[in-house]
Amino acid sequence: MIVLGYNGFGNAADLYARLYGATGINRNLLYGHDAGAALLVDGALVAAVEEERLNREKMTSKFPVHAIQWCLGMGGVSIDQVDLVAFSWQFSDDVVDKMIGEIVDDPGTPVAGRLARLQRLAETHQSLLAREAILQDFRHHTSCELDPAKLVLVPHHLAHLMTGHYLAGGGEHAFLVSDGRAEWLSAIAGEIRDGVPEVFHDLSVPHRHSLAMLFSVVTRYLGFTPNSDEYKVMGLAGFGPPPKPNPLLEHVVKVGSNGRYEIAHPASAVPTYYELFDRIFGGGPCERETFEYRVKVAAAAQEMVVVVTGAQLEVLESRTALRELIFEGGLALNVVNNTKLLEKSGFDDLKVSFGASDVGVALGAALYAARARGDVPRLGGSPYLGPSYERTEIVQVLEQFADQVVWREVDESAVARETATLLLKACVVGWFQGRMEYGPRALGNRSILANPSFRGMKDLINERIKHRERFRPFAPIVLQELAPQVFEMGKKKASPYMT
Repeated sequence: MIVLGYNGFGNAADLYARLYGATGINRNLLYGHDAGAALLVDGALVAAVEEERLNREKMTSKFPVHAIQWCLGMGGVSIDQVDLVAFSWQFSDDVVDKMIGEIVDDPGTPVAGRLARLQRLAETHQSLLAREAILQDFRHHTSCELDPAKLVLVPHHLAHLMTGHYLAGGGEHAFLVSDGRAEWLSAIAGEIRDGVPEVFHDLSVPHRHSLAMLFSVVTRYLGFTPNSDEYKVMGLAGFGPPPKPNPLLEHVVKVGSNGRYEIAHPASAVPTYYELFDRIFGGGPCERETFEYRVKVAAAAQEMVVVVTGAQLEVLESRTALRELIFEGGLALNVVNNTKLLEKSGFDDLKVSFGASDVGVALGAALYAARARGDVPRLGGSPYLGPSYERTEIVQVLEQFADQVVWREVDESAVARETATLLLKACVVGWFQGRMEYGPRALGNRSILANPSFRGMKDLINERIKHRERFRPFAPIVLQELAPQVFEMGKKKASPYMT
């Protein structure tokens, strides 16, 4: 069986810009970001690539036409040969009913405002979210009249879960999936056995109380792009301790003993949050520009994530006998939190895949659809699933830019030694080999290498190569067998994906 999974909408960016003002700093706050495609053939993962790697638009939400074309070409199949097309969103009638009810029952919005919101929802559903809209979107971008029976709509969180489950080798796992929002919820937890998930519904968190979206509001408050730059806030948090007591845990988030939590205001209440953050942190527009103030707020936000997700895991741990945990969704990219979660919990291991964020749901949707039709997926752990390039193609590009690049070719057997020699001279090396990584991490096939023993190397790369903030850290890489000599490993025996 051939299964194509994908994520991305043809007109999401334009629609959200027009209806919801999702432009500029808010440009990533829409369904379908991190568009991509993945191809399974008889349960084997043949290819996967994000659309941004091909259309050069970071975190693009566009329909992944280039990614689909490349995956089909890599698999040597045509679109007509595909048995199932799996899409990583499922806006069922029940979900839409809840969306309507949330608007209708909002006493804080005047009638005219609620009617306007309903009108925007109706247009969004008709042109973007409904099954017929998804079929039309596919038809428009691929010129393929897809048989409606082939289209499988997969709940977003379950697509996340399947990615983590199968990349962790299948088997039995407890799980936590937490991100900005899926169709209605922002987090689910439970167990998965024999590929069948059991969601503990009393641990599910509605999008109104999304921890990841609150962290995105903090990201925006500190001058970064929400739903994109949260890792900058995580990095900033390492430069100082959180204030005691933590204003966010006192005034914004209320954590219950049952693992559930409530957040004071929805993430859309940005002006309310700006005023609240200024008050509880003692800030204002000028203070937000200072490094010390940003560190204080970032450290408080990071501690908030640790405390809230720790409470979720504590209850999940008490409800399951399984000792291995899968953590997926955008919040699972917070690697500092992941380490603390594992070490403080009773779980023996915590696994976060290389496709934990929305880049992974194209793959997860395909896995879900294949499993539902009786095709047992067979996956390895390799993230190297994207395009590769032959020598002739590389030389052709180098010759095209001969006026800008000085280059020479060495024997393949000498590349590693020459690279090591360059690193000993404080050079910065762009490392390019094999198939492109899938997911948001550079994992050795498209990476920047530098020797950290040279003082100022981090600043040099940040300023002159990456053109980004001086405080931004880099991930150290060592041979796996040497890791215990360099790192405090705790419960982990390996960490291959920078997660």
